[in-house]
Amino acid sequence: MSLENVINLKEFPLGNDDFRRECKRTLDKHGALLMRNFVKPEAVASVQREGEAQQHLAYYTVDKHNIYLNPPDSRYPADHPRNREVSSSKGCITTDQVPGSSALHTLYNAAEFREFLCAVLDEAELHEYADALSSINLHYASKGQELGWHFDNSSFAITLLIQNPESGGAFEYVKDVRDADSGEMNYELSGKILDGDVSTNTITMDAGTLVLFRGRNSMHRVTPVQGNRTRMLVVLAYNTKPGISLSESARMTFYGRLG
Repeated sequence: MSLENVINLKEFPLGNDDFRRECKRTLDKHGALLMRNFVKPEAVASVQREGEAQQHLAYYTVDKHNIYLNPPDSRYPADHPRNREVSSSKGCITTDQVPGSSALHTLYNAAEFREFLCAVLDEAELHEYADALSSINLHYASKGQELGWHFDNSSFAITLLIQNPESGGAFEYVKDVRDADSGEMNYELSGKILDGDVSTNTITMDAGTLVLFRGRNSMHRVTPVQGNRTRMLVVLAYNTKPGISLSESARMTFYGRLG
């Protein structure tokens, strides 16, 4: 399968310098870049079918965590934003469980797509994970499942919506809550977000939408899914250096296996 069978290269000219610069400006300004109808409807439908066929293989997790995805800090009380717990629950299939003929592999491995990402994310190079599980993950969220408020450990995330739920499952974020590099955690604002006292940005999207998001300093969540249709979202994960695997502890936590 060629890349032009997966995405609309006329609407999204990935190799065009002006297009790349405009995408970068949008991401830098808003912390998020939405590319609606990025993947062609027939490719989306194909991945939906693959997802339904492979869903029985998904590893499901229910996790209580703080917004930093770190162990509690005993210097703060349990109800402090540093330690306050939220809930996340989802199912996941891994790279090796995505059919080799899938449009997801075509997109992920395409040099033109990877070069576009490097330009927009301002990265010198991007590489697949060395382990067989972590490069392409298809996440399932059924009724009542959600991702609680958190910050990402990585500087960027690349996701592709494959199937909308009937309702719920909205992506909400507040830009630049903390400055992780300087150690400024901004507990006051974080606490207000957890209390629901801060207006959030909400990203609404349809199947086929690609999102680039900077979540290291922007607090974000996915609201509980409602209805009987499963939300399916693909995470396309890259490293800035070659030969990197997700840690064994992380693989056991997220996938329930090492390989």
